[in-house]
Amino acid sequence: MSTAPPPAKGRPEALFPLFGSVTALPGIGPKLSRQLEAAGLGRPRDLLLTLPGSGVDRTRRRSIREVVPPCTVTVEVRVGPHQPPRAKGKPWRILVEDAETSFTLVYFRAGADQLQKILPTGQRRLVSGRVELFDGIGQMVHPDHVQPPERAEAIPLFEPVYPQIGGVPPRMIARGARGAIDLAPDMAEWIDLPLREREGWPGWKEAVTAAHAPEGAADLSPSAPARLRLAYDELLAHQITLALARATRRRARGRASPGDGRLVRRMLEALPYAPTGAQDRAIAEIGADMASDQRMNRLLQGDVGAGKTLVAMAALLTAVEAGGQGVLMAPTEILVRQHLEGLRPLAEATGVRIAGLTGRDSGADRAATLAALASGEIGILIGTHAVFQKDVVFQDLRLAIIDEQHRFGVAQRMELGAKGAAADVLVMTATPIPRSLSLTQYGDMDVSLLDEKPPGRQPIHTALASTERLDEVLANLRRALQEGGQAYWVCPLVEDSETSDLISAEARFRTLRQALGEQAVGLVHGQMTPAEKDAAMARFVAGETQVLVATTVIEVGVNVPAASIMVIERAETFGLAQLHQLRGRVGRGSKKSTCLLLYQAPLGETGRRRLEVLRETEDGFRISEEDLAMRGAGDMIGTAQSGLPRFRIADLERQPGLMALAQSDARALLERDPTLSSDRGRAVRMLLWLMEQDQAIRLISVG
Repeated sequence: MSTAPPPAKGRPEALFPLFGSVTALPGIGPKLSRQLEAAGLGRPRDLLLTLPGSGVDRTRRRSIREVVPPCTVTVEVRVGPHQPPRAKGKPWRILVEDAETSFTLVYFRAGADQLQKILPTGQRRLVSGRVELFDGIGQMVHPDHVQPPERAEAIPLFEPVYPQIGGVPPRMIARGARGAIDLAPDMAEWIDLPLREREGWPGWKEAVTAAHAPEGAADLSPSAPARLRLAYDELLAHQITLALARATRRRARGRASPGDGRLVRRMLEALPYAPTGAQDRAIAEIGADMASDQRMNRLLQGDVGAGKTLVAMAALLTAVEAGGQGVLMAPTEILVRQHLEGLRPLAEATGVRIAGLTGRDSGADRAATLAALASGEIGILIGTHAVFQKDVVFQDLRLAIIDEQHRFGVAQRMELGAKGAAADVLVMTATPIPRSLSLTQYGDMDVSLLDEKPPGRQPIHTALASTERLDEVLANLRRALQEGGQAYWVCPLVEDSETSDLISAEARFRTLRQALGEQAVGLVHGQMTPAEKDAAMARFVAGETQVLVATTVIEVGVNVPAASIMVIERAETFGLAQLHQLRGRVGRGSKKSTCLLLYQAPLGETGRRRLEVLRETEDGFRISEEDLAMRGAGDMIGTAQSGLPRFRIADLERQPGLMALAQSDARALLERDPTLSSDRGRAVRMLLWLMEQDQAIRLISVG
């Protein structure tokens, strides 16, 4: 028999029943309990937080003539004669009459005695189920409910339908959830009362009861008050956990690195343009964080081409002004070299020594770099994962910047910060993330947003064309190359696959070489060695190859100002955010740039909408919100945003604004009550136990 897990240390006694075994619930024996456990529903609490996804209207009708089959109907009938099956495998039929017409109830593999008992001829019964027409005659196969008229209340007017999870039938989940509600204790309110009154939300137990007993379709909507309240509970617990992590990190001793502004001023004076207002604001926010004795933990989020590198350089120079060093870590050797090329002129203008370090560096050159780093001669280091190696020692690391956060885990971020005594951490991402998701992923961080483009960035003309027009596309490309142009050609696969009709990079590389000349076309994809990739990129950067055929390996950060054409083949198979990133590889020079989205006709509704959004706008934040609306948080979490938690009740795209509300509420509460010892604070502790935020409970300082 299934046994309940031992209670977590410190869990309040009031919650014991919800965290016990589901065998305590009526109608759940050992076999079903094992099924529920395997489906992740092994405790009453899990069933309580599994809400119905839809419902069936079982409003009473006089006759099946009042509805249009096929549909569910509930009617009172007079039971007529039973017609046993004429042959093996045939159904048992029972003729019934409602107020206006007759129809047939149909049962397969049912016992005669059982059917005579529940549907005795000549008696009246309420039946509820799906009516269909068969040869013009109404029939109801295996009614969902059969009750005598005096037990009409046993058939709900609106019946919730639960999802099927891990092979457990929805009816079993419904039965378990009903029992779990009876075990739910009355608890003190953890939501701020003025907020609850303003939103019109019910209390917790009332909300749980209502969510499991909807009275109509409106009660199943994500905007129903009970559902909004339960979603808010889940998001509040999540944001309290992040806010506690943030507060704990801030309490940990940081190190003030106040800059005097001289190097940053020198760099800005050397620029041929003035920074945008967003860049000025981000530089000031980062400078203020670094001057404080609390550890900086900030996210710099900017769209493609918004100028994050300049802001990063200002932060690195601030670290040098304060007498220390800074490191910028990028995910690939290509990006390390690119950052070095872009930042070296700025470093030279300020007189600060900058160096690079990748896994390929060895021998005397590497030894010289490490010695200069340890002595403090190198003020700024740009590197890959190689900076984690034991022999990489800084004289005084003040700032660690991580480019493209989703390529590095939290553990690596902390490891990098550990190379300096309480070094400040800045994370940069070029992937615009919808606000609700960024609060989920980066809720423990302060955010600087670059939402303006620097002057001089060329708009990119985005066009759509069917793959049937490939010859025309090639002719136009040949003309552009003759005029000195360079192009990317992105394919969805590395090599041809028997299970997919998508074009591969290797196949397109061969056809383009035939069409445009062997020397004109290069190839880069993720299965090549780093050396092969770097060599192919170097030839493209130098202009030795004019067309670079690639997979999405070029999505992040690659900067070739001379490339002004981007062709994305089978564009309808890519996500919106990914298409936007790929398009951002062009439009970096003075030439007018074009992005051509090649699709295979006929386009589905979602594919067409996705490509049209891209054609309409270059605003990455608008694109990311559209992507969320089209794909849903689940899909986005499953791909690019793999570090995000999944919520049982909260629906980030259909309950907009809840996450931001939960974040501001959580931070304000912890400002006033950092140990959660007030009346509301103690109630919030109960919420954290209910939502299994054990990490948060560990972070609360005793008091």
